[in-house]
Amino acid sequence: MLSTKMENALNSQLNAEIYSAYLYLSMSAWCESIALKGFANWMRVQAQEEMVHAMKFYGYITQRGGAVKLRGIEAPPMEWESPLAVFEMTYDHEQKVSGLISHLVELADDERDHMTHTMLQWFVNEQIEEEASANEIAQQLKLMGDARGALFMIDRELAQRVFVPPPGMGGAAAAAEPAP
Repeated sequence: MLSTKMENALNSQLNAEIYSAYLYLSMSAWCESIALKGFANWMRVQAQEEMVHAMKFYGYITQRGGAVKLRGIEAPPMEWESPLAVFEMTYDHEQKVSGLISHLVELADDERDHMTHTMLQWFVNEQIEEEASANEIAQQLKLMGDARGALFMIDRELAQRVFVPPPGMGGAAAAAEPAP
């Protein structure tokens, strides 16, 4: 059974993950509007991943006897100055999420909730990948400067990204199902 404090914190993270999906969908829409379909694709895949993260929290809360509490989701920004600004915001956002996950780990330790601590390790490892991926693309965009040809090369590369559910999950909906 989750403590009330842990349940509330996990619900906050579930809602933060949904906001992340919403943010990345907004970024996808903006990229689509400026004809960068590869960038838009990368962000749509990112949004799908964030929903899987949300559903992992959803499933975990219910498995541990807690109540899922969905809250209103703040509207994300809808416009950016450039693709670089999109990926700088993505990197900053992923760093913020890493901080939220770290706070959850600390809370689990304080609460002596070893099961939640163990579950959160997946997210700790995931955040390393999330930050690195966003930062790598931001750095490539910085390096290209005003070279428009490079922008289109990056766009083509980002178009190749596909959503792959984590092992053991058939997608976001499966993440909500309790494990046998």
